[in-house]
Amino acid sequence: MRVLLTGFEPFGGEDTNPSWDAVRGVTPSGYELVTAELPCEFGASLAVLHSLVVAHSPDVVICVGQAGGRAAVTPERVAINLDDARIPDNAGHQPIDAPVVEGGPAAYFTNLPVKACVSALGEADIPAAVSHTAGTFVCNHVFYGLMHLVATEFTALRAGFVHVPYTPEQGHSDLPSLDTPTATRALDLIIRTTIARTTDLRTTAGTLH
Repeated sequence: MRVLLTGFEPFGGEDTNPSWDAVRGVTPSGYELVTAELPCEFGASLAVLHSLVVAHSPDVVICVGQAGGRAAVTPERVAINLDDARIPDNAGHQPIDAPVVEGGPAAYFTNLPVKACVSALGEADIPAAVSHTAGTFVCNHVFYGLMHLVATEFTALRAGFVHVPYTPEQGHSDLPSLDTPTATRALDLIIRTTIARTTDLRTTAGTLH
């Protein structure tokens, strides 16, 4: 089983990105792993991701991003066809109310067992929750673009997106954080849960707001 796991380069004035820090620490056991750092740029990130999928023919693709302010590892459930950037990306692009894919569907759902992944993380005492929004910045752009690839080109591919919190080293003392070794362990658990399960748990992960 070959897994492609990606993180992002730093953005927004940060010196590091906890997604890439966590990704590059994963040591595979029982699966083959390819890792890559994506540019935090609209358009370019998807071009790099597409080339990685073509080059490595993975069975599973999990992209990882930073969600500053979140207190838990959050597998994402749904990607929307919308770029609406509050800040510019690393190339200075700031799309407003633009589709990720012109003419694409409004949304795609991941085909990863996100509820089972959250359950496995909870059993390992790692804070986790299913998320129903990946935002409207480059993370959602990559997530939607990835699922569009699944829908149109790589239909056997299992794919999704995971957000991780800030790390303590980033210095956001007023916001939640998670150390890199724990985030790395979480990603390995998500991979192994995905490989082990073809269906998700039948349990609620809904929210009231």
